Amino acid sequence: MEFDAFAERMKSQGFDQVIERVWKPLATVEEHTRPFDANALVVQGEMWLTVNGRTEHLLPGDTFELPAHQLHSERYGAAGATYWVARRTRVPS
Repeated sequence: MEFDAFAERMKSQGFDQVIERVWKPLATVEEHTRPFDANALVVQGEMWLTVNGRTEHLLPGDTFELPAHQLHSERYGAAGATYWVARRTRVPS
């Protein structure tokens, strides 16, 4: 899949921003939240995503979804990782 096709599909599902994230080798991101829903596709490298004490090892072709404000942490492999991520901003009600 090409980035443009991914972006078009995600925007048709209501996501308002689609970007490419490139992570350096062995990068780690401690537990945090984001103010947007995320739907991502890993396209290069590997990463480990931990949510609610459960760690998932993600490789190219794998996807993950995180709702806004979900506490999670991330760890990236020896070659780093690249993923495409669609974001949908949540407006407070």
